[in-house]
Amino acid sequence: MNDLIRIPCVLMRGGTSRGPFFLASDLPQAPAARDAVLLSVMGSGHHLEIDGIGGGNALTSKVAIVGPSRRPGADVDYLFAQVKVLEQAVDTSPNCGNMLAAVGPFAIEAGLVPVQDGVTTLRIHNVNTGKVIESRVLTPGGRVLYDGDVAISGVPGTAAPITLTFLDSAGSKTGALLPTGAARNTFDGVEVTCLDAAMPVVILRAADLGKTGQESPAELNADSQFLRRLESIRIQAGEAMGIANVRDRVIPKPVLIAPGVETGQTGDSLITRYFMPHECHSALAITGAVALANACATPGTLAAEMTAVAAFPAELTFAHATGRLQLTIDHPAGAPAPVVSVIRTARRLFEGAVFAKPSVWEKATPQRTENRDPILRSMP
Repeated sequence: MNDLIRIPCVLMRGGTSRGPFFLASDLPQAPAARDAVLLSVMGSGHHLEIDGIGGGNALTSKVAIVGPSRRPGADVDYLFAQVKVLEQAVDTSPNCGNMLAAVGPFAIEAGLVPVQDGVTTLRIHNVNTGKVIESRVLTPGGRVLYDGDVAISGVPGTAAPITLTFLDSAGSKTGALLPTGAARNTFDGVEVTCLDAAMPVVILRAADLGKTGQESPAELNADSQFLRRLESIRIQAGEAMGIANVRDRVIPKPVLIAPGVETGQTGDSLITRYFMPHECHSALAITGAVALANACATPGTLAAEMTAVAAFPAELTFAHATGRLQLTIDHPAGAPAPVVSVIRTARRLFEGAVFAKPSVWEKATPQRTENRDPILRSMP
């Protein structure tokens, strides 16, 4: 083990995702060098990621990098990295709202923010999008509480609630809520809404692509003709949104929507199927849900056509392949755009170190630093 490079990390579940959390000071500063190390330690390039700690799935091949914030008014900086399982590539263009749920507990326990007795509120600057999210973490007695009675779809059991409030989500990557300047556009004869709030998305009616919206992810992923058509629309929409190199990026994300179904006294606002972007997600990404909530509150969009938000605050429920996701959307007086809140859970799974090969580390950085001060060095 002496010939390996030890990198401290904590393995955490955040919402319906899982991955290692690193202090930025423990990774190389340059983005290319940092990414080379991440590819190695995660085992990218093999479908099982057998030579690393990745889970062989897009939901479990994610990394969070956290450090003190350089942004005034924020407590910590959080950089999300999607490590692709097979392509040996790292994408830092999107945010991940599920991994975001674990950033607050990680930052508190790493000593990056002072803990409060009862509830600790911190402001997280997402470096990927430049946006700030407020996280409220239960900390009775000055310690993070993980156990609780909140259940979320896609995660077995229950845990303590973590409230995430997206304070200003519009224009996360493009600088505009409606990047094309219109609430609707048409590509390949299909009407879509291109919207950017927490995540750039392309919203499509499922019926316009011959789907009901209630198909399983396996059914949708097996329909190669449908996937080719969806990708063609995604690429054209992304280019119209001003996103460069769309073919090689995971944004924008396609989202199929269908009218919600009434169940007793309640009902779903929308039925959704979310794509990663080349395969259907088993659930609904938090950032994708924030985008959909904003679309519901934006006149003229396809989502508003199905579920218009008539007054604030409003409760929205999005059905997905493995359950439901509930959000609250409000538009406080003076706020430039709606504010979306969602409840997630997280759990600390394992802490210790992951080991990088010296050959990878030496190529990544000429001189290994032993500085453990949590100084943010690796943000692009």
